[in-house]
Amino acid sequence: MKFMKLGSKPDALKADGKSVRYVSSELATDITITVGEVKFCLHKFPLLSKSNRLQRLVSKVDEENSDEIYLDDFPGGPKAFEVCAKFCYGMTVTLNPYNVVAARCAAEFLEMTEDIDKGNLIFKIEVFLNSSIFRSWKDSIIVLQTTKALLPWSEDLKIIGRCIDSIASKTSVDPGNITWSYTYNRKLTEPDNIVEETSQEKVKHVPRDWWVEDICELDIDLYRRVMITVKSKGRMDGVVIGEALKIYAIRWLPDSVDELVSGAHAQRYKTLVETIVCLLPSDNGVGCSCSFLLKLLKVAILVEADESSREELTKSISLKLHEASVKDLLIPARSPQSTMFDVDLVQGLLNRYMSEEKDGLNFEANEKKDKVNDESLLRSMSLLNVGKLVDGYIREISHDPNLSLASFIALSQSIPKSARPNHDGLYRAIDIYLKEHPGLTKAEKRNICGLMDVKKLTIDASTHAAQNDRLPLRVIVQVLYFEQVKASAIPQSINNIPHGPSNADSNGDDECKQTEGESCQYLDNQVCHLKEGELCKNGKLNKKNSKNSRSGTQLLPSRSRRIFDKLWNVGKGQAENRSSETSGSSNSPASIVPGDTKSSGSSLRHRRHSIS
Repeated sequence: MKFMKLGSKPDALKADGKSVRYVSSELATDITITVGEVKFCLHKFPLLSKSNRLQRLVSKVDEENSDEIYLDDFPGGPKAFEVCAKFCYGMTVTLNPYNVVAARCAAEFLEMTEDIDKGNLIFKIEVFLNSSIFRSWKDSIIVLQTTKALLPWSEDLKIIGRCIDSIASKTSVDPGNITWSYTYNRKLTEPDNIVEETSQEKVKHVPRDWWVEDICELDIDLYRRVMITVKSKGRMDGVVIGEALKIYAIRWLPDSVDELVSGAHAQRYKTLVETIVCLLPSDNGVGCSCSFLLKLLKVAILVEADESSREELTKSISLKLHEASVKDLLIPARSPQSTMFDVDLVQGLLNRYMSEEKDGLNFEANEKKDKVNDESLLRSMSLLNVGKLVDGYIREISHDPNLSLASFIALSQSIPKSARPNHDGLYRAIDIYLKEHPGLTKAEKRNICGLMDVKKLTIDASTHAAQNDRLPLRVIVQVLYFEQVKASAIPQSINNIPHGPSNADSNGDDECKQTEGESCQYLDNQVCHLKEGELCKNGKLNKKNSKNSRSGTQLLPSRSRRIFDKLWNVGKGQAENRSSETSGSSNSPASIVPGDTKSSGSSLRHRRHSIS
């Protein structure tokens, strides 16, 4: 910390209690100056030789036959006047970053200029400010902090502006040229990673955001002005600006929701959030993480920030929603919403994100046709991340008993099919919702289960679904059927890999897809005719599965086997009547009994199924 000593005489200003100061000398004092609650008993001559204002005031009181002067609204108070008085007497005075602004404002008030005496106090303080304070990083910040209590003097004297310009200029310095001390506690650093001002060694790797912690101590109004100046210079990366805003928000915004909305500081937090939003880098949200933006939005909602701030945050978040986590999206709902979390807000973010994605895809299609570029690949990956995010989010909010079915379905359908190649996450969300909402009707259960494609479930999810009593019977049968089709196709497709040209494989794929659709339609028709009571009396699904020793395929639970046996028996007659119209194969799915699957020399692709 820089300092400057003025004068050489010993300090002769004594105190008589808390409210009286006097100069101890052989001459009696002849003027009393009252500043605030403190009276200064001084001599006229030293004061009049340095201050134009005191000359006029003394002349006025002499005319009134008085010896007392009252200085109302004196900048800096009694302490600042004491510095000026000691300077007039030539006593030793020490100026430092904590008192220099008050002394400068007091000297301006007393008009201690060069026209009355060369080398007066204003001149000496300006030399100290320009040669030492404004050249020091931390001293500039300390001085700037002291200016708030001295408004409007500090503003009129341009001390605030000069401090801000000094700080902003230093933040733009190449990190490799930094030789002054700074604070950096966010990462594990060795003690010698912070360079002292007296050291000639330089930091090997000074981080670009080395300065953000030091300015966090500034009041929000001063902080805003510093950041605006930093941004106006155009040398600071948006990522560093975003990091600075994040550190400031962490420093001043409380973690407690109750403290945020308390009446004592609610207005302050509202102003803080609105200011941070205004300072966000104008780079479409690139400079700030999505997690930080979502937390800022959460606070903005709680403190009821203005609509423009929330809209700006929503816009930035929608551009990078793929970077968010489920925890970030769990924003508490506000009255009059009945749900635990603000589902409508997340729905709006999703809609906005998908709209941006659609516009981007249309642009790529027009500009770069028949070309696969890095940007399109990134879009695909981002879309997959959003799909996982949505499934995770609806899985969390499904525990809310007040979550409506319409909201659940709307969220699930907010993303395209390509964003959800795997339906395990959606299945888990549906299962939780069915568990937490046991009062759903059959039609509502069919609607919510219709969101899920059982063919896109993994083996583990299919096994769980096959034993899930909360699912409609139709869904369970579909799961069982497609698992058996997959299990039967694996060994037979392996046997037929070397055989057949590529066009035969293509025809086989089309035939298999057509047959699966016909088979599923037939199963649905048969399930509608089965009595649920007859099926349910067979007990719960057996959770233990075994493997077929011949084919290696997974056997069905006992209840599922009985269901399948009944279905195949019902359709057996129809299958046999149609078998003559096929290629004469005896290996139709009607003859494949669970637990007795046999490998065949012909591939599943080359079969014609007898189930319509």
